[in-house]
Amino acid sequence: MFTKAITRKPCRALVDGISTGQFCDGRPDYDKALEQHGKYVDALKSLGLDVTVLEADERYPDSCFVEDPAVVMERCAVITNPKTDSRNGEKVEILDTIRKFYDDSQIFRIEAPGTMEGGDVMRAGDHFFVGLSGRTNEEGARQFNEIVTGFGYTSSTVPVTEGLHLKDFAIYLENNNMLVTEIMNKEPAFKDFNRYVIDEDELYAINSLYINGTVLVPDGFPKTRKIIEELGYPVKLIDTKEFSKIDGSLTCLSLRF
Repeated sequence: MFTKAITRKPCRALVDGISTGQFCDGRPDYDKALEQHGKYVDALKSLGLDVTVLEADERYPDSCFVEDPAVVMERCAVITNPKTDSRNGEKVEILDTIRKFYDDSQIFRIEAPGTMEGGDVMRAGDHFFVGLSGRTNEEGARQFNEIVTGFGYTSSTVPVTEGLHLKDFAIYLENNNMLVTEIMNKEPAFKDFNRYVIDEDELYAINSLYINGTVLVPDGFPKTRKIIEELGYPVKLIDTKEFSKIDGSLTCLSLRF
């Protein structure tokens, strides 16, 4: 059960955010992004979350994606170590906010040469799958495992061979259900889950977000919505098109705990 979330308003520098063009072409429109972010926050609140909304930080174009500089859970919080120079400072800026919810004895850091971004960390029960990607390396995953096992959690690694982050290609929806790509469907680590392969033209919708029994789903992906609804989850559609232009999606925009 989630009770809290942390988000950060998009900054005007968002238009210069990192983009591979994987999900959507073009530069984001700041005003539309701000509007979409506001509706995202409203959706979190409607599902019972007390949402902390941080002010925009113009120094970091991608800083609205607060999931990447930290990983939070009930018993501890991990400040990550983003690999890209344009994002690395975000780990410093999120720390004061994390300290409002966790004692210093519960806060840990991924240290160089380890790298990690929260988009590569997918939780299923008390287990964390850590994607080894261009953003998260073996040393980062090793440090993360050492931290979380001290609090009764477990973790393991899976390769990310398709793009930016693990959660762009596999997402856990609770009740043993997982949305995956064709490649992730073959991942041995996921063999015991009920896996639902999302069509190639709707891959962006894999990054749907389970919160307290409801699933937030990106607007405009009817086949994925149907799969989720047929699994019995209530659905809320959320427009994140402006964020998709810089590789952002639903889980990226908040820390939930």
